[in-house]
Amino acid sequence: MSTDELDRKGLTFIRNYIRATGKAPSLRDIGKVVQYKSPRSVQQMLQRLHARKLLTYENGTISVGEDAGGATPHTVKVPVVGGVACGLPTLAEQQPDGWVQVSTRIATPGHNYYIVKAHGTSMNDARPPINPGDLVLIRQQAHADPGDIVVALIDNDATIKEFRRKGAHVMLRPLSTDEHPTIVVTEDLHIQGRVVAVLPDVFTKTNEYND
Repeated sequence: MSTDELDRKGLTFIRNYIRATGKAPSLRDIGKVVQYKSPRSVQQMLQRLHARKLLTYENGTISVGEDAGGATPHTVKVPVVGGVACGLPTLAEQQPDGWVQVSTRIATPGHNYYIVKAHGTSMNDARPPINPGDLVLIRQQAHADPGDIVVALIDNDATIKEFRRKGAHVMLRPLSTDEHPTIVVTEDLHIQGRVVAVLPDVFTKTNEYND
């Protein structure tokens, strides 16, 4: 991967991290994503991005403009409630495993939210992709429109899929580069919420989401 491609990968991660958390990631977090082992290499990358006016890096502080999805000082504490399948349904745990501070830019006031850790590969071609281990932000709601990506409960088992209707049937459709079956449901289906965002994968590699 070229230096320019690594710079853009780092910039995307920084923007997504700030959008999700309301604060900038550490040099160590950025280094993990772009596979730079030296903090100095990360600093040089930030200086290049600063010179191109893609972000601001001054006195060790990283910021991005509002038009780049910049930070907001307001966050809300969202519970992590266990795992949910991107494949065949599995039981969704309800006891919180921890909490994540999420920016109100994406967890907008007036709604309830929770976070699940994804399992399976049936949504790895969604936009954004949902891969095993990702933390997925869900807005609680009992309805869905065609094309929404939802958490659906079937006989007490939960799965993440694209919601579609065909006549009297509901289809829970995978969006994947792998082969996964579409789940066709006529009854005993409950929508638990709609996918709002996939949080930066740094949360799955650290203890930041724990109390």
